[in-house]
Amino acid sequence: MAVLLAALGLTALVPTTTLAQSSAVPVPSTTSPSTENPQTFGLEVHSNDKNIRDFLLQHLDLQRYRSLSDLDEMELARLLREADVQARELLGTLGFFKPTLRWSQDNSDPSASAGTLGLVLLDVDTGPAARISEVQWQWLDVVADDPEAQAQLKAIEQQWGLPPGETFSQNAWSRAKNQTLRQLLAERFPWGRILHSLALVDEPNNQVRLWLTLEPGPAVRLGTLQISGADKYGATQVERLARLPSGQVYRQSDLLEAQQRLVTSGFYDSVFVSLDAEGNPAQPPVKIELKESLRQKWVLGLGVRSDSGARVSAEHTHHSVPGLHWRSVSKLSLDKDLQSVSLDLLAPPAASLWRWNTSAKFDREKLFDVPLQSQRWRAGRTQLGEKIDRSYFAQYDSARLQGDLQLKLESISANFGWTWRNFDSLPFPNRGLGVGIELGSGVTLGDQREPYVRWLVKGLGLVPLGHSMGRLAVRADMGSVVSRDTSNLPATQLFWTGGDNSVRGYAPNSIGVTDAFGISEPGRYLAAGSLEWQRPIRRKGQATDWESAVFVDAGAVANDTSQLKPQIGYGVGARWRSPVGPVRIDLAYAQALQKLRLHLSVGFTF
Repeated sequence: MAVLLAALGLTALVPTTTLAQSSAVPVPSTTSPSTENPQTFGLEVHSNDKNIRDFLLQHLDLQRYRSLSDLDEMELARLLREADVQARELLGTLGFFKPTLRWSQDNSDPSASAGTLGLVLLDVDTGPAARISEVQWQWLDVVADDPEAQAQLKAIEQQWGLPPGETFSQNAWSRAKNQTLRQLLAERFPWGRILHSLALVDEPNNQVRLWLTLEPGPAVRLGTLQISGADKYGATQVERLARLPSGQVYRQSDLLEAQQRLVTSGFYDSVFVSLDAEGNPAQPPVKIELKESLRQKWVLGLGVRSDSGARVSAEHTHHSVPGLHWRSVSKLSLDKDLQSVSLDLLAPPAASLWRWNTSAKFDREKLFDVPLQSQRWRAGRTQLGEKIDRSYFAQYDSARLQGDLQLKLESISANFGWTWRNFDSLPFPNRGLGVGIELGSGVTLGDQREPYVRWLVKGLGLVPLGHSMGRLAVRADMGSVVSRDTSNLPATQLFWTGGDNSVRGYAPNSIGVTDAFGISEPGRYLAAGSLEWQRPIRRKGQATDWESAVFVDAGAVANDTSQLKPQIGYGVGARWRSPVGPVRIDLAYAQALQKLRLHLSVGFTF
């Protein structure tokens, strides 16, 4: 029988007969012997499990002595006895406490790879892994009359990662304790800790009994806000965006969401939200440390579009327009085929986080040598949250084709938008789901007024495939315009697809309904989807900031559902976890055009 003591990740293996070294895994040098120092003996490990073989070859100290030129048979025999002890300790960290190890030497191979003392062979039969027989919990100083706290601690026990019947390993034991501590700290008990942990190995029965002693500390409620750095935009706005009222039960996620809301508001360059450890342990103050953004900011850009050549852009942000105290964002973008100017005004948030906003946008775009002038005016309210965004607004759209007919189409509509996000980590998510819904109802303007309803649903799902296999990204877009006649609707209220975030390989808004003259026009039905495999790029076994991607996209636009014939694009790409967010570089082949197209985009948005 052996006793495995563990406390907060520090472990020591103590057999009942002898005191062995720490079970912490040694990491010897893996430098290959050079030709100037030929190895004295070779080493091979045979096992039915490749992972066991590689694990022992990587961590056995015996590897260090293969190049010693003065090593003799007697010294090698001593090293093999020590290696046998270490190999059993290493296998014990994996949950194999009754292995059968057979050491032998083969001197029949005179090659340099075998060495002057021959080839050392280790045959490993791990036997069955030990299983958990019992888990015992002890909670210290828990308030008995707090049913919510009791329920939280009970849930932690029920979600324990090493229940009876599971196989034991040192890594699994450490992971389970770390997960338990994270669950404890995440809600109500930020000062919690694991006081003691013990794993008792019953070698004859190949079982392990586990004990944990935890001290949750006091059940915490939030104290008053202590705000520093709110000089330009005031503390009231910080309080409204943070939404951390005094007396609320502590949840780590609430502090993270408050921090995210403050950062994404655009008013602050950096935000740090934490509990004041020196305050009242049961109701500590919440510290919000800010670095405010400049009141005004200019961003100038120069780029190249594959279709229209050089492009210049300018953006000006004013965080507090004099007299109005709203934030304004003005944008200008110019290239050969597209000229765009826009203005967005956003009010400070109310206590409910709803904000008034208004915007105007003017575009002039050349579509198949026919200039299209469009404008959009919008006014309404929006509420941005950590997981859910909502908005409602009135919108005026106008589109004018500058051809021979000088046809101008107009509409006015009432719209509602709703977006739900549940991703594990932003802006570099590994798993999660997002759904966006746009719903509008309006009427065309002019001599013939035609009512219509427009809807659009978008979805994105990320499915992890494993540590080294990356993830699948599945995207789908569907929408339609319900109306008796859409001929008088502005193009901005109908659908196109194609481009960086839809069907790669095709130019933006190049997939539509082809008329009798071969010109692509927007349609009333949209269907698009994408399947992408994103896999981490590793170097020397370690993940880098780069990922590879293989994808296939499809999209179709039509005026009749029976005419929805998808255009296909597929290709390969790279993803870089840059300091400003994910950078996507894709090379896509448009099947219908039989052409390659390079796509570049920055940021994760949904």
